[in-house]
Amino acid sequence: MPRQFYRIERLPPYVFAEVNKVKAEARKRGEDIIDFGMGNPDAPTPPHIVEKLRETALDGTAHGYSVSAGIIGLRRALAGYYERRFNVSLDPETEVAVSQGSKEGLFHLAVAISKPGDVILTSDPSYPIHPYGFIIAEASVRFMRRDFNSDDVAGNFLRQVKYAIETTSPKPLAVIVNYPCNPTAEVVDLAFYEELISICKHYDIIAISDLAYCEIYFDGNPPPSILQVKGAKDVAVEFTTLSKTYSMAGWRVGFCAGNPELIYALKRIKSYLDYGSFTPIQVAATAALNGPQECVEEARNRYKERRDVLVKGLHSAGWMVKNPAASMFIWAELPERFSHLGSLEFSKKLMREAQVAVSPGVGFGPGGDGHVRIGLVENVHRTRQAVRNIKRFLREAS
Repeated sequence: MPRQFYRIERLPPYVFAEVNKVKAEARKRGEDIIDFGMGNPDAPTPPHIVEKLRETALDGTAHGYSVSAGIIGLRRALAGYYERRFNVSLDPETEVAVSQGSKEGLFHLAVAISKPGDVILTSDPSYPIHPYGFIIAEASVRFMRRDFNSDDVAGNFLRQVKYAIETTSPKPLAVIVNYPCNPTAEVVDLAFYEELISICKHYDIIAISDLAYCEIYFDGNPPPSILQVKGAKDVAVEFTTLSKTYSMAGWRVGFCAGNPELIYALKRIKSYLDYGSFTPIQVAATAALNGPQECVEEARNRYKERRDVLVKGLHSAGWMVKNPAASMFIWAELPERFSHLGSLEFSKKLMREAQVAVSPGVGFGPGGDGHVRIGLVENVHRTRQAVRNIKRFLREAS
């Protein structure tokens, strides 16, 4: 008789596995699948960062255990980044921790601060680690459904947060926000964070911000940080990562910054669980933050060009997707004639008949059904080919 494991049983079926199975079968048949499904940067890590890794790895003294909370040089580099980018001062000793990617950091924070019975607020749809990190840690999650037809999606979310706090027993422990958003590509202004911090302070709720896509913006308006709000560090922490900004997804370097009490809790849990990333990786990550930043602008322009080609091409095909102001994703409502299929079946159909892979919105929560997430992770040539395939698919379907 198969064993049942409590935490595994709390997790829903992995929707993306179905799409990945169809993708694997197609590639086995020799089909060229243009893959917009994963948010995996396709550009190489900038050479000066790779060279710093190589240089440090050749030092035989750098191969021992590292520091769980991150080497001090890297924590100082993150504090310097916040000073330059957001005009926010951070104490690298007490207000910064390094994690092995923001995903690992979010989970370990969940383990550090929650207990069975605690309630966490997050949106639906959302990036899976936001709710399920806490669910694995045995907390409970209250989802707030995004209203994509609203003229004020962000304001509606804040109203839902306040209502959820006032009607949930026990009172929620924390609320998680993610802007620019994965998967929906929504952005917010500083006024949103000011209102959120006001709510959290009034009700004594922790605010957790995921700012992974803050450097991928297209229309001249850099996304703000929650820590720019006066007094935010009283209740808030924020996660950032080098994965997208410097094409370092596989390096697994992330950060948590903000409230010292929460940073201490994260460091304490991590001290029992890991010895930190390989020291040469941390040294190279320091070089990324402290070194030349032209590569960041180049990455931003690369994603913008792909966005423009893809949005224009899909519009010309009659698929009127929204034009994202930031992130590396397009959040696309299903073409009307396919709405009855749902996002999972549409994604499989698109792959079989157009050789284009996307992520079904339902994989990010029930509120995501009716949409797909399209990653800006294929070069312009292949993006144009995908547009031609999709045009043919839509024309033949009509």
